Amino acid sequence: MISLNDYLFSGDTVLKILHQYSSDLKNSAISEHNSIDIAHSNFLIQIIELLEHNDFLTSQSQRIKEFYKYMTQKYPFLAFMFKGRIKSLIRAEEKFNGYILEYIYDYFKTNGKYPSEAEIKCSLSCFRDLIAYRIVISLPQCHIQKEESIEEQEIKFLYEIANTLPEFLEERGFSAELSGIKSSNGSDALSEINRSYYRDYVKTPRPSGYRSLHITFYDNLARCYTELQLRTKDMDDLAEIGEANHFGYEKQQEESRSKRDIIPVGECKYFDEAYERLIKMQELDLSTINVNMFKALNNQLINDGCGLFRGRQILPFEHLSRFQNDLID
Repeated sequence: MISLNDYLFSGDTVLKILHQYSSDLKNSAISEHNSIDIAHSNFLIQIIELLEHNDFLTSQSQRIKEFYKYMTQKYPFLAFMFKGRIKSLIRAEEKFNGYILEYIYDYFKTNGKYPSEAEIKCSLSCFRDLIAYRIVISLPQCHIQKEESIEEQEIKFLYEIANTLPEFLEERGFSAELSGIKSSNGSDALSEINRSYYRDYVKTPRPSGYRSLHITFYDNLARCYTELQLRTKDMDDLAEIGEANHFGYEKQQEESRSKRDIIPVGECKYFDEAYERLIKMQELDLSTINVNMFKALNNQLINDGCGLFRGRQILPFEHLSRFQNDLID
């Protein structure tokens, strides 16, 4: 079975790794008549397309930045941070295989049998966050009265901004996508018309403590999906450098192994393959790999200049890591 781990020790760039892995995966899938691996290869090709043909990001990021500028005018007393990223290769690979595990496991628990290959493949059309932007707000102490709570005030402004965002971006070529979550799960601070668009992890945090508002848009000009995340500074710190950042991987390993305990080896080959790839990713010692523009002293001290492990900044002037003898358009 081919896995991403097989390609992480050659010193290649992330882009070359993606090309080789997706090509080998597709050839293997064709010879073994495995349509799930073909879907997997096509998913990797989507990431390749984002990295190789990212001119549209200039337009997209500029239109989203208009909202950032609008907020600075409407809320001059707030501090803002605006960032964008393309999902890193390792996290994308983990997520793809994690979706397969979750779908097969849930299907088996509900129906007492395993889903068909076609059903598994259809379940993998749910990726909407390969491109994501993050808006972080902070209310300086000097704007808080003694009897007021910074957290309560920041959350109030966060929901105000969330209620403005969908209409603002729809006027600029974006279409808000329904979250698929019951609107009753969202805070009453979200207007009724907007509640169905958001995944509200502020009102209902994840088990790790992670809190954020997530909304997905389809960019009708760029012809792709993009996710926007809205957080306060404290929420962002927890997600990026706090417990939520480290808790997730340990929790994912526990959840993956608990699913393995329910589904015996050999009963569903698609579960077996996704489980093996996922565990390999989760147990990877980042300090041992050799990928161009990437260096890790351990799994916490990482300098990622290529988007292998952490999301890449998406800026109009950003370029890919290439060898000197590579062709540059």
